[in-house]
Amino acid sequence: MRYFEQYGHELIWRGGGETLSIMPWGEDSLRVRSAMMGEVRDDRFALLESGPSPDCEIELDDCAARIRNGKLTAAVEMDGWHKYARITFTNQRGEVLLRETAPANALALKSRKFEPYLGGDYMLTATFDGQDGERIYGMGQYQEEILDWKGCTLELAHRNSQASVPFYISSRGYGFLWHNPAIGSVSFGLNRTTWRAESTKQLDYWITAGDTPAEISRNYARATGFAPMMPEYGLGFWQCKLRYWNQEQLLEVAREYKRRGLKIDVIVCDFFHWPKMGDYRFDPEFFPDPAAMVRELNDMGVQLMVSIWPQVALTSENYEEMKQQGLLVRAEYGEQIGMRFVEDSMFYDATNPRARRYVWEKVKKNYFDAGVRVFWLDEAEPEYGTYEFKNYRYYLGSNQQIGNIYPQMYSCGFYEGMLEAGVENPVNLVRCAWAGSQRYGALVWSGDIMSRWEDFRRQICAGLSMGCAGIPWWTTDIGGFHGGQIDDPAFRELLVRWFQWGCYCPVMRLHGDRRPGEPVLRKDGSASLSSGGDNEVWSFGEEAYPILTKYMARREELRPYVRRLMREAHESGAPLMRAMFYEFPENEGCAELKDQYMFGSRYLVAPVLYPGERTRLVYLPDGAWRDVDTGAVYVGGETIRVDAPLERIPVFERMGE
Repeated sequence: MRYFEQYGHELIWRGGGETLSIMPWGEDSLRVRSAMMGEVRDDRFALLESGPSPDCEIELDDCAARIRNGKLTAAVEMDGWHKYARITFTNQRGEVLLRETAPANALALKSRKFEPYLGGDYMLTATFDGQDGERIYGMGQYQEEILDWKGCTLELAHRNSQASVPFYISSRGYGFLWHNPAIGSVSFGLNRTTWRAESTKQLDYWITAGDTPAEISRNYARATGFAPMMPEYGLGFWQCKLRYWNQEQLLEVAREYKRRGLKIDVIVCDFFHWPKMGDYRFDPEFFPDPAAMVRELNDMGVQLMVSIWPQVALTSENYEEMKQQGLLVRAEYGEQIGMRFVEDSMFYDATNPRARRYVWEKVKKNYFDAGVRVFWLDEAEPEYGTYEFKNYRYYLGSNQQIGNIYPQMYSCGFYEGMLEAGVENPVNLVRCAWAGSQRYGALVWSGDIMSRWEDFRRQICAGLSMGCAGIPWWTTDIGGFHGGQIDDPAFRELLVRWFQWGCYCPVMRLHGDRRPGEPVLRKDGSASLSSGGDNEVWSFGEEAYPILTKYMARREELRPYVRRLMREAHESGAPLMRAMFYEFPENEGCAELKDQYMFGSRYLVAPVLYPGERTRLVYLPDGAWRDVDTGAVYVGGETIRVDAPLERIPVFERMGE
């Protein structure tokens, strides 16, 4: 009886109605797919074309088979009792990287379990053996003060401030992409790793072997796409607040920065500058001449970024047409409402190419043609008011089955539209991402987090995890979004520390809903959405101002270096924020560090993460390290305590880099 077949470089196993496919997909990488009662599908949710596979070998036997692609080998063995195929992945040295769980004799377990929805598709569970001592890095952005996910369970779903990007780098020398946009979960248990998709048509994952984290990142970027080259305006300082509510207010802030001799690259026009959500245009009462506004900003060397929401209010001038044309997400039951904020709305369906085209054409006419070249793609998860994932359906399928791809498609629509309109390297700020988002110019920020020290600490881990998950462009709201009282000394300290750290983030952007706020009235006396308090560098007192301007100036000094890092991300997939283990994978002292990191390969950054802290411990790996503020040189290989007065955070330059 023949269980295994070979078609070119594809290995096929069939048994019990299941078809299992393993084939090369990029250098040192394999793609694994499995379907029940049918052939496997070639869904390209994140993966690009694989290219040729010159270094591939397949060997077949009656009850076993082996496929090798460069450094990665998959051995498929038949279980004699259950007639079930089990896969073991090894590297070029024969070391086990990952192995599917065994049937375990009388337990009759299945490592690829398809549970049917009668008359529909499947709930899928895929399980792998736990690997003793393994560390798991990546997986996107979760609001946890955790860097190593071993022993943790994660929801595979997006929420405001949570971005599920299901790719990780293992300390055992492999990278793994769960190539499935279904709502689900993953548990990295000590005994086994379990992936679950609520609804799917097949199992689909991609695995790569690499001798270093950098090699794994490169293979992943080749498989899913590289970030574009960051434009020059992405290298400096971005000014933002909730919200500049009229044209003159926004321009006056930019003018004041210029008067003070402070360089800003981008200023942001936040949400509700429109008449109604989904109108995709400026409200002429508050922004009477957008083209003139953009021209004046450009003359000052400043780009305007404009907020776009995917919500379309039921009162929008575009709602009825979009509803009639089937361009909106649809609720399975009840009212056709996705969110209630200011007024009822439904999200446009970014998985529908006609909907992406419709929205981009509105945006091009009303923003792009007025000179706007940078967009803020907010609400990108999308942020359903109740997160009832089962209750929504898209062009591509049910939310349960494909919902996690939404932010990637949201970025894609703008990226492709901007390329067509002549923008060479589009970059758009977006509140969520999925695998492959990086190739669509997605600069992800960490969402509407609180202005608290614990949230600050979580952002360090979030940024490092996003980098490991293949999203090199990442940032936060400096100072946090919710709850910052601008006259509160405690908040001012937090903002200063956050700002100092922001200087060493991929993009440096000041934003937040500061208190006290400002009411906004229309000419007829009716209320418009209020504005937050002042959020410029001169808004936080005489002690803070020279510190903030010092780090604005330092960011300018770093511009050539940041440009180099952006080039590395574009060409190799390397993150700008790098966990210590990423740069020093052989150093066990770096494996668990989550409160310091490398900004590229040159600078070790140790943010001050607790109120009142004026010294902190820093681990310096082997080599010589120079304190960039004091000039003191230290010999690495040990933990030191360094001074951290309010006016500076510890940053060390790696000598000889």
